[in-house]
Amino acid sequence: MAQATQEFGEWPLKRLMTEVCGSGHKSADDLTRAQATEAFERVLADEPDPTTLGAFWLANRWKRNTAEELGAYVDVMCERVEYAEPDCDPVDCGANYDGKGRTAILGVAAGAVAAAAGTPVVVHSGDRVPTQKQDAYKHVLDELGVGTELTPRDSAEMVDETGFGFYYQPAFNPAIDDLFERRDMMGVRTFVNTIETLANPAGASVHLGSFYHLAFAKKVVDTFGESEFHDLDRVLMFQGMEGYDDVRPGYTKVAEWDAAGDDGEPVFDDFEIETAEYGMDLEEEDLAVDEVAVESAAITEAVLAGERDGPFADAVAVNAALRIYARGDVDSIEAGLEAAREAIADGSALSVLEDLREF
Repeated sequence: MAQATQEFGEWPLKRLMTEVCGSGHKSADDLTRAQATEAFERVLADEPDPTTLGAFWLANRWKRNTAEELGAYVDVMCERVEYAEPDCDPVDCGANYDGKGRTAILGVAAGAVAAAAGTPVVVHSGDRVPTQKQDAYKHVLDELGVGTELTPRDSAEMVDETGFGFYYQPAFNPAIDDLFERRDMMGVRTFVNTIETLANPAGASVHLGSFYHLAFAKKVVDTFGESEFHDLDRVLMFQGMEGYDDVRPGYTKVAEWDAAGDDGEPVFDDFEIETAEYGMDLEEEDLAVDEVAVESAAITEAVLAGERDGPFADAVAVNAALRIYARGDVDSIEAGLEAAREAIADGSALSVLEDLREF
């Protein structure tokens, strides 16, 4: 609810619409950092009326946000996030919170395999976030019998004890969770769908996320650069299935950013992963499922137990390899694949799942 004692500046959302960003995608101006900061502070305080808020969100969608705007929105959000950092430094997996509806969610299995290979991994999601409200990390873990509705402190302990941790959005990011009803009424994605994936509740120094187009990956990197809250060492973004952080079979473009390259300066580059080059005969149709959460959980357990090979086992291995590579624990995807397959073969990946169930 709106806070009666809260003071704002000179830019209510209606004025921003009239004078800055509401004139259409070709003629609208971008918000300054100060304007974007004030706007989102008003939104999180429940100050705008529903009509104006919807119009503002649509105007941002039509004109496309700049990295400066997104950085401001991220920082306003992060001021309200409850952070809990594990002792280890995990890979932060910021999947599309909208979830998946057609293909298996492989990140739980991939994260467990990476953890078994020595790369701690954190995943986070809400509970069927607007607009698609499909299955996400939480629902796969629920099906596996792993606790998900944890406090951030418990989530951090989960990472340190098992190598894999789940952070639940309503617990660590209640300000964004409070927007659920208004976002649901919109019926379309807003910039909130982007920034919630960048919350990084474990304070990791490595972020792994997904994109539809390479230009968006660069914008996410620039958003982290514009953020005064985050100070990352490394970002990997790739074209995931259904916008999720699962590598597509066949050809996948990967964007890679390092804060300090060989000469000590930030470097942004991209490369390709072609699953056929690793002996994997994969098509996206091979990873389709009917009941996403239920079947993803069954696939996860079977792959980790070494009881399933073929497309799903290959897909889990390459996704684990990318996580291991993202943290810099290996210097190539090939080396990551070798570590991932060894973790499955020696039973340590299944042990991670057993530890998660006992946590």
